[in-house]
Amino acid sequence: MKVNVKRLHPKAVVPSYNIDGDAGIDLTATTRSEQEDYIEYGTGLAIEIPEGHAGFLFPRSSISKMALTLANSVGVIDSNYRGEVKLRFKDVFKGRNYNVGDRVGQLLILPYPKIELTEVKELSNTDRGNGGFGSTGD
Repeated sequence: MKVNVKRLHPKAVVPSYNIDGDAGIDLTATTRSEQEDYIEYGTGLAIEIPEGHAGFLFPRSSISKMALTLANSVGVIDSNYRGEVKLRFKDVFKGRNYNVGDRVGQLLILPYPKIELTEVKELSNTDRGNGGFGSTGD
């Protein structure tokens, strides 16, 4: 699948897969701004997500070496968004974090089904029923 990408910053790095088998493409920070509640990294890129697909922003595994957590857990880029791809992190422990030029996240572009919800009076029965958090074991 070919996806259009536009550089918005002269030092933006057009992402690509590092090795065969990679699911996500790494995103590199071109800007970093600290706010009171978060650190935001801009990628300097706008990406044209194809219709029927969404972009999902995940932290890289290197996040485990940082004092950061992705503020919205997983970012979602809708196919009609044309602005800069940015990642916001909470600086949980006020410790080590990424710098401009570092790979700060990864992007997966995946198809999604179009869902039509139908309101009903009852749902079908299952073995689990309405058991919630932790109800299927540890």
